[in-house]
Amino acid sequence: MSPRLQDPNIVRTKKDSTLHHPAWANYSPIHIEPYRANNRARSSLHPTRASNVVMPRNHIANPERPLATIPIEEPPLPRSFYDREVLDIAPDLIGKVLVHRSAEGTTAGRIVECEAYRGPEDLAAHSVGGRRTRRTEAMFGPPGRTYMFLLYGVNWAFNVVVAAEGSPHAILVRAIEPTHGLDLMSKRRGVEQHRVTLTNGPGKLTSAMGLDASHYSEDLCGTRLFITSGVSRTIGISPRINVDYAGEHALLPWRYYERGNRYVSVNPKS
Repeated sequence: MSPRLQDPNIVRTKKDSTLHHPAWANYSPIHIEPYRANNRARSSLHPTRASNVVMPRNHIANPERPLATIPIEEPPLPRSFYDREVLDIAPDLIGKVLVHRSAEGTTAGRIVECEAYRGPEDLAAHSVGGRRTRRTEAMFGPPGRTYMFLLYGVNWAFNVVVAAEGSPHAILVRAIEPTHGLDLMSKRRGVEQHRVTLTNGPGKLTSAMGLDASHYSEDLCGTRLFITSGVSRTIGISPRINVDYAGEHALLPWRYYERGNRYVSVNPKS
């Protein structure tokens, strides 16, 4: 069993209607039972509560450390970080720092929202059914590389390829909290630095950080575009955004976000 799923410091809460949904049948029990067990355990404490929350009790690293002091000179995360199960890596990405060094300058931000896509079984994944095309090829490659795709023909979306080579798993980064290069981000986006709309969406963050098709299948263990360690805070979970086309799989709670962070693109209704 994954060490993360055995971690006693993480409490997951979910609605029974989602936990027992037929969509769960396609996935490994090790990624389902922790939700069911903890849901039963908390029923007496919150009998009517329906919030989708992951509460790490002891996973707050330096909570009083100012975001502006988060270093970006630390090395990229190692390949081994990405060579794991997608449902373990996705929550681990929250709080990590995405860094892009370009000719224009360096920009960086804390990842505060992401979604896991677990093809080929996942009906919401571009790689559903093992679909392997010029567009999705990067998803089948080695872990620790990027998968870029165009959103509505306008902006690019940044994804992290994970799991063993040949397993088309990826994590969509939906929002970041900007920490470095805000002036450059503002110039690229045409949005004032203090505005939450600077980076509170997948297309917005790539525009702000200067990410596009040229970054397709880029090695995240390099020195131009990479992810490094960062501050971890309380994490929430919910179903993914805008995947209604996936039917039953649209209910899977594979979206992770930092609770209370204003840069999260869509706040949960409950």
